[in-house]
Amino acid sequence: MSASTADSTSSERPRLGRDFPWLWWSAAVSSLGDGATIAAAPLLASRLTDDPRLIGAASVAFTAPFILFGIPAGLLLDRVDIRAMMVRVDFARAALLAVLTLGILGGWGGLPLLYVCMFLLGTGEVLCRNAAQVLVPFITPKDGLATANARIMAAQEAGAGFVGPLVGALLFGVAMALPFGVDAATFLCSAVLVSRIRRTRPVEPGTDRTGVLSQMLAGARWLYGHHLLRSLALVSCLINLAGSAMLAVLVVHSGRILHLGPFGYGALLACQAVGAVVASRFAPALTQRLGREGALVATAALIATSETVLAAASSAYAAGAALAIFACGTVTWNVVVVVLRQTLVPQHLLGRANSVYRLVAWGGLPIGAAAGGFLAAEVGTRAVFGAGAVVMAVVAAALLVGARRRWITRAEQSSVRSAEQTPRPTGET
Repeated sequence: MSASTADSTSSERPRLGRDFPWLWWSAAVSSLGDGATIAAAPLLASRLTDDPRLIGAASVAFTAPFILFGIPAGLLLDRVDIRAMMVRVDFARAALLAVLTLGILGGWGGLPLLYVCMFLLGTGEVLCRNAAQVLVPFITPKDGLATANARIMAAQEAGAGFVGPLVGALLFGVAMALPFGVDAATFLCSAVLVSRIRRTRPVEPGTDRTGVLSQMLAGARWLYGHHLLRSLALVSCLINLAGSAMLAVLVVHSGRILHLGPFGYGALLACQAVGAVVASRFAPALTQRLGREGALVATAALIATSETVLAAASSAYAAGAALAIFACGTVTWNVVVVVLRQTLVPQHLLGRANSVYRLVAWGGLPIGAAAGGFLAAEVGTRAVFGAGAVVMAVVAAALLVGARRRWITRAEQSSVRSAEQTPRPTGET
């Protein structure tokens, strides 16, 4: 191989760091187990009760910690050794699922135990998902951040959104306790994999000099004062609102409009996971080609297009393609925005600012689900998709205006100037 060819190959493959494979495998293995539990938990609840509200409460228990503990989780991540915390949380989740497995086998694993386990598993997910995003820039060179984040997102989407649910449903058919026991094993594997990471973010001195409330609010104040990230958080909220409304009524739409059964509905969800994996492969190249401003405009346009197709088409194939396009847009958006957070937020505030950002962004999930259900009941599922298309078209137009003003480039230049002019604080700000 010639020297020029070797240089070209190295430039096309950004360095990810020797610790990154351990983090990636941890995300892949634990997401596979997550997907199995996410599929098995409602199935278990349906065996224990016929009340749809009690069945749905299992999902509510899992997602509630994302809203309740977002900001406290960020404070914790800025005060502890992230790698050690991830190992402990994975061991705790393995023990929790072992208890649930034994409860099912012993006949004492009822709904209360399921709710408690799902709530605590969701709490662990909040901690570890945020921790992984905070850890990536400490183990990966800056030129590899986009690729590193894309690969982790692909592993999470493929595991939790595609392979995991299929495995979980299959294992549940064999034995109700089996998917939960398998998930416990995946968390044990994840803990071992994370423990192999050699680098971690150092715990800085002086983090206990101010009150807990002041430290929690420091990330929120910083994010509110940063025009670019504050705006992106609000746009992410709108994207999640439109996506959550779409997914909330998709099962109704697949039955009434597309005339699909349960397997067909599962195939639609699989299309979304496939689109996410494809996007994770090409998102870094697309971002490099279009620039970050252009990539964000393209993602919003893709999401608007997918919602339009869902609103207009009656073909299951068209709906599957639309869901794949939707996932391509959301994953590409996340790749760009996560890297921006990792590079623009001061390192000593990264955990807290990241958690506040996600709290704002995820705020659109319950609102969108509720709005989608209400709108579908009043005027039909197509109206839900149409409304989402309108929202995302407006978002794309606003992002296009920002792109012409080069708002991301200007924000980065401003951050560099501020970092050069402002001395690094020794304590909390």
